[in-house]
Amino acid sequence: MTITHNLGFPRIGARRELKFALERHWQGAATAAELETQAAELRARHWARQSALDLVPVGDFSFYDQVLDTSFLLGNVPARARSHGGTPLDQYFRVARGRAASDSACGCVHAGEMTKWFDTNYHYIVPEFDASTTFALDTTRLQQQLREALDLGVRAKPVIIGPLTYLWLGKSKDASERLALLPALLPVYAQLLDWLKAEGVDWVQVDEPALVTDLDPAWRQACQDAYAALQGHGPKLLLATYFGPLADNLALACALPVAGLHLDAINAQDEVAAAIALLDESKVLSLGVVDGRNIWKTDLHATLAWLEPVARQLGERLWIAPSCSLLHVPVDLESETHLDPEIRSWLAFAVQKLEELRLLACALDHGRVKVQEALLANAAAVDRRRASRRVHSPEVAQAVAAITPDLGRRASPHAQRLTEQAALLNLPSYPTTTIGSFPQTLDIRQARQQFKRGELDAQGYRAAMQAEIARCIKAQEDLGLDVFVHGEAERNDMVEYFGEQLEGYAFSANGWVQSYGSRCVKPPILYGDVRRPRPMTVEWTAYAQSLTEKPMKGMLTGPVTMLNWSFVRDDQPRAATCRQLALAIRAEVQDLERAGVRIIQIDEAALREGLPLRRAHWDTYLDWAVESFRIAANGVRDATQIHTHMCYSEFNDIIAAIAAMDADVITIETSRSDMELLGAFDDFRYPNGIGPGVYDIHSPNVPSRAQIVGLMRKAAARIPPAQLWVNPDCGLKTRRWEEVLPALENMVAAARTLREAA
Repeated sequence: MTITHNLGFPRIGARRELKFALERHWQGAATAAELETQAAELRARHWARQSALDLVPVGDFSFYDQVLDTSFLLGNVPARARSHGGTPLDQYFRVARGRAASDSACGCVHAGEMTKWFDTNYHYIVPEFDASTTFALDTTRLQQQLREALDLGVRAKPVIIGPLTYLWLGKSKDASERLALLPALLPVYAQLLDWLKAEGVDWVQVDEPALVTDLDPAWRQACQDAYAALQGHGPKLLLATYFGPLADNLALACALPVAGLHLDAINAQDEVAAAIALLDESKVLSLGVVDGRNIWKTDLHATLAWLEPVARQLGERLWIAPSCSLLHVPVDLESETHLDPEIRSWLAFAVQKLEELRLLACALDHGRVKVQEALLANAAAVDRRRASRRVHSPEVAQAVAAITPDLGRRASPHAQRLTEQAALLNLPSYPTTTIGSFPQTLDIRQARQQFKRGELDAQGYRAAMQAEIARCIKAQEDLGLDVFVHGEAERNDMVEYFGEQLEGYAFSANGWVQSYGSRCVKPPILYGDVRRPRPMTVEWTAYAQSLTEKPMKGMLTGPVTMLNWSFVRDDQPRAATCRQLALAIRAEVQDLERAGVRIIQIDEAALREGLPLRRAHWDTYLDWAVESFRIAANGVRDATQIHTHMCYSEFNDIIAAIAAMDADVITIETSRSDMELLGAFDDFRYPNGIGPGVYDIHSPNVPSRAQIVGLMRKAAARIPPAQLWVNPDCGLKTRRWEEVLPALENMVAAARTLREAA
């Protein structure tokens, strides 16, 4: 019989229950015990949803991040988190967000660095290493989840991050090599595996997604050494890889002394035959046959066509699963009662993907006739989507075909543009600004919901949003910022807001996925060709500009980020969809300029996120991604200043491509990494303006003026001060006004200090 299993389940809850429980705890409205109770209830509910599987993941639940959980499991806890005392949960939240619920309002510690999990929009807390790092096993939290699962009769398969990937994900805080820690780390992993065996566990899923990346010989050798050292310890090991093909690491993975290998057959179907040939006949081959990162129905007939011969060849050695953890998709499509019925019929969320898995297993074990009705319904839905006239637009196809290289070029080089912009804007040195959004208060959210429910008419909603915009302008006037934003009160999300006004997008009501901690996003569903029927932001930005003499930034989301933060269509190349988005954003940029907006920021927060995991494919992606940004941005006069923003990714290795975007100013995250990202400028002379973020908006801590001055002086040691701007890391929508105002006051004061010292 074909074994079915799952690599991980969305932990946030179908109604974001974990988000609200966490935030109640952080606000002091719920005790740690109450938070733990809510978490246990969610875990039980999620295990019940997976009860039809032969093996169910345990340990995939986290209060903030699975990589941070691994650091605590292995006893790798930064000293700054322990020095303030408190419970392990207090220490955990200090690393995650800089402060525990029990800590004073003045702040606690520097939060751990955060970056993207491979090429997804999920953020993890980067493990910290130095020459003095030691490891000590702490199974407390994993033991709690395992005991709960066993008590409920769950067929548990514990999930852990493997030693190679854990070291690969981390950063050394000194000159020490991460791999030098492997000899100290492996005994702790051996102890962990032996403990799991003693707990009665039969299989352990060991996640090693680092194997789908480029690994140099030292890392490849470390992988062999690690699993040789762990051989004979613990239960049977299923080595799980995902997010791409193994390529030159396939033979390595197949030869490791483990009991089974999971291969992402959505992205590496071509490797299945080679894996079968390379694997010892005693080993299990798990295939990810349902897409764990997108929400389209699986074409069950097409999947069975290639999977049935594999099943005949492998027999009981075949396991099937989603391609990766279902963390990256919403929980349940059944709650989407208001979604367009036709589009809804094309979709599958986490619960539906597990049902697809069950149907595939049943067809493999008992023949297609056993599930014939379900297969016919699936085929009909897949065929309707392919044939739908809503998907393809001749008008959009014609516009994309007419794109020429001239659309991506500014009229003049940056130095010439800068002269015109400086004369027009008359900004001081170290100009201050924010990234775009200001706090989304309860009043804003209530007005939006009332408008959607029809309880507030368009005139009343416009008045409410204009009042919030006026509040933001007054706050910025009082603070003394140099370049203003309108605050984005009218926007629910930086992608969803624009998608709602573009043809080709659909939207769920509860399609939430976790981005980090309690932060959830609801990615729009990009199902068809994209067209902008009307202006999207001009009215709000023009109103804001009418309230002040200071320059106002028009705020847009760029085409690459619109693409990467949507559930994107899978029936055409991503580059084709991105060019459609670029033309839509270009039209908005030009309308803003015609309305008198002198600065336009086009956020590309997700540019790095879409970078392929293999360097051999980077140039192809960067070529069309940079081209798409330039198409969107470059239809303006020299005097119009174009900004872009990127956050929480590693940019050093693509800095040349970022420069090729030719934005007049770029703002990037640097505060959590203590300006580490600016190392790129040691060897690369960035030609345009740059704002290294000096205020970590993902932490409730308020930075001091001295801290900001110190960070900016680090930046000025690498970048000419004339190019530097002063700004937060990211938008401020998730913060409270009580945190934002003092932080920005200190930021403006720091800029004055820098000017006086110049």
